[in-house]
Amino acid sequence: MAGYLFVHFIGEEKDGEQIYFSVSRDGLHFKDLNGGKPVLYSHMGTCGVRDPFLVRKQGSHMVYLMATDLRIEAGKGWKAAQEQGSRDLMVWETEDLVHWGRQRSCTVGIPEAGCVWAPEAVFDEEKGEFFVFFASMVKREGDTEAKQRIYAAYTKDFKEFSETFLYMERENHVIDTTILESGGSYYRISKDEMEKRLIMETADSLSGEFTRIHSQTLEGLTGVEGPEGYLLPDGKTWCLIADRFLEGKGYLPMVTDKLASGDFRILSPEQYDMGRTKKRHGGVLRITDEEYERLCKFQWDAR
Repeated sequence: MAGYLFVHFIGEEKDGEQIYFSVSRDGLHFKDLNGGKPVLYSHMGTCGVRDPFLVRKQGSHMVYLMATDLRIEAGKGWKAAQEQGSRDLMVWETEDLVHWGRQRSCTVGIPEAGCVWAPEAVFDEEKGEFFVFFASMVKREGDTEAKQRIYAAYTKDFKEFSETFLYMERENHVIDTTILESGGSYYRISKDEMEKRLIMETADSLSGEFTRIHSQTLEGLTGVEGPEGYLLPDGKTWCLIADRFLEGKGYLPMVTDKLASGDFRILSPEQYDMGRTKKRHGGVLRITDEEYERLCKFQWDAR
C-alpha cells in the first residue's frame, strides 16, 4: 500500500452533503481531487449523503462505500433527522476506485429507528462476513424517551443483510463508532453525544466484552466527532483523526504507537495538511500506488 483515499462531506451548504475525494501519500498531507468538487452525488432518499466510509472485500478488487442518507441543507432540522429520518444506508461499489456502480439504498434500520447514522464495517474473520454497525435513535420498552444506540447487522455483499440487532448502548446517547484491529485486539472509539467527547474501549473479539481505556488526550478533547483511524506508512504508528465540528475547524490528527495505551500525541498544524476543503466526517482507505496514480489522473463527470 502506497497511499490513502479519504472520502468525506464538507458541510450543510449546497452540494456540501455529497461525497468528496482526497488522497495522500503519507496519511497526513492530503490533496483534494476533482477540483474540490463532489465525486459522487446521491439521487435517492434525501438526495444528500454524509459520513461516508470505505471497506475492501478480501481477496478481490471490490471496494464498498456506504454513507448516511441525510441532507440537513433541505431545512427540516436535526430533530426530524433523528426522529423521522432515513432507515436506509446508501451504497456504491467499485473495482478501480474511479468507476462506481449505480447507487443503491439498503434498509438496515429496525422499524422503530428514527435514523441510521454513520455506518461503518469491519470484516469478521470468525464469521467470514462484514460486520456493519451504525447509530439509530430508538425508544425501547421502558424508555421515557428515545436514545441513540449502536445497532449492527452482517452482510457478504452489501445487498442482503442479516437481521439487525442492538450492539452497544450507554447511559448517554452514543453515535459515530469506529473499530480498529491491532495485534489480535479490537479498539472501539465512539462519540458520547451528550458530552461531545470520544470514548475508547478494547476487547479480544467484536462480540466480546469491551473495557474502557482511559485516555488523557481523548478525555481532554471536547466538541469532536467522526473518529477514524489508520496505520501510517511505517506500519506501526496509528493515526486517529477527529472532526472538530463544534469549532468548525475540520479534522485533527493525533498519533500513537500503541492503541492499548490510549496515549495519543496531537500533531501541531505544521505537521499535517488536510487539504483546501474543510473535511467533515468521512473514512480513510489504504490504497496501492497504481490506485493512487489512477485517482490523481482521472477526470470525473460534472454529476
